[in-house]
Amino acid sequence: MNQGDQALNALYLVGVLVLVGSALAARRMPLSQGLKIAAVWVLLFGAAFTVFALGDDFKALGRRLLAEVGGDSTPVEAGGTVRVKMSEDGHFWVDAKLNGKDVKFLVDSGATMTSLSVATARDAGVPYGGLATKIDTANGLGEAQRGNAARLEVGSIVRSDLPVHVSAGFGDTNVLGMNFLSSLSGWGVEGNWLVLKP
Repeated sequence: MNQGDQALNALYLVGVLVLVGSALAARRMPLSQGLKIAAVWVLLFGAAFTVFALGDDFKALGRRLLAEVGGDSTPVEAGGTVRVKMSEDGHFWVDAKLNGKDVKFLVDSGATMTSLSVATARDAGVPYGGLATKIDTANGLGEAQRGNAARLEVGSIVRSDLPVHVSAGFGDTNVLGMNFLSSLSGWGVEGNWLVLKP
């Protein structure tokens, strides 16, 4: 919420408090009783104002808590930074969109390139082909073809025309590699969270 919105909300709150105060004064009740009622109204409106002013922060906190409880691989965002919870297998998996299709990626800083299975590349309409290139994987040497992802979205982080490798040797696993990670302004691990900064 920007400063103009906060000033407008503060002005609204003051107006409401003046209205409530004038209504209490018009009833001509004892001062102590009027102060108690006014204090209750101030607390209620203060709480409502806080929720209103910090609504985005509360939503981000709620999404983060849900991800923490459920082990969800949906990225959690706060202030443009995307956070990914470590899964039970000790890896960071992230639900992303590849050319508009939902795709789950294993985040692997040891992989030079973002890599797709053949099925994922076909489903997402990622063109690939040409001469096969030799790649060194965790399972040994293999071959992959070069492709280009028109659009990859990890939360609010979007990359266009991202080079990828496509290979049947990856099985069903899709890997988010260093060519994506190095395009960020920063990334790192904080406790059980992978933090991606656009």
